[in-house]
Amino acid sequence: MSTTAPAQWTEHVLSTLDRAGHRSTGPRTAVVGAIADLGCSTTAREIADLLRGRNAGVGMASVYRALELLERLKVVRRVDVGEGSARYEPAYPSGEHHHHLVCDACGNVTAFEDDDLERVIHALSRRVDFDIAGHEVTLRGACPLCSPSR
Repeated sequence: MSTTAPAQWTEHVLSTLDRAGHRSTGPRTAVVGAIADLGCSTTAREIADLLRGRNAGVGMASVYRALELLERLKVVRRVDVGEGSARYEPAYPSGEHHHHLVCDACGNVTAFEDDDLERVIHALSRRVDFDIAGHEVTLRGACPLCSPSR
């Protein structure tokens, strides 16, 4: 879905950390790598589980600290899909983004892009007296496996 390669995003994050005066510590670099590998809408627990599987030696507290810093530097987006825990995904310097479909039955989160939706949001920003800096769209319902029509 993204046109930005994980390696490009990783390099962007590491240079952003450096420019902001933060070291690229082992745990931070491991978290950045995990986010690049996992991509869209991942939880801190999923990041920690991946790192544990890699024997990276990064604890949950380090994952949360890294996520907090990366979010503050705007290289990671915190996504709320309404399930009680935060999800995170890469924030690309180009501004490219996507939205989410959430299954209320199984909790599956699927990313989607829609050019028509983007055009409608852009048109809305011209009609209202509000400078829209960003947006998130989360649509809820039933995935194909959970849909009662199956």
